[in-house]
Amino acid sequence: MKTTKHSTHQPVKLRSAFTIIEILISVIIISFSIIYVLKIHTSNHEQIVYISERNKRSLEDSLYLTLNILKHHQDTKDADDILSRYFKIKEFDSRDILKKNERSIYIPEEIHIIPPPDIPGPRAVVNEVKLKGQHSSVYWHIISVNPY
Repeated sequence: MKTTKHSTHQPVKLRSAFTIIEILISVIIISFSIIYVLKIHTSNHEQIVYISERNKRSLEDSLYLTLNILKHHQDTKDADDILSRYFKIKEFDSRDILKKNERSIYIPEEIHIIPPPDIPGPRAVVNEVKLKGQHSSVYWHIISVNPY
């Protein structure tokens, strides 16, 4: 340790301290750490909001997955159009909510699933049902299954 003489001629011990440069560097390091944590938090929040909206939309998609969905290829329908065949909804508020829920329906050609030539197995015919909108979704509609 360094010692200096005071005016009374007694040796005084100087304690070592952080320099201003060391303090600035530590503040910069802490700042970068805080910024990184905030970016991760913001990213996670956005993902959580997206997943919750997608789950809510999946529940709404179930309104469209009726037996007659294959008739609506390249149509844009609201949930009230689809469900009015099955339910008589007289309450105006409920009908308005269903009318606001609109999806574009796209159904490509049916897919024939067959086993390889030398291997016995079931055969099936399926359709892919694409519901397009804010959170597009894909579902499968099984038309027929033939056992071995």
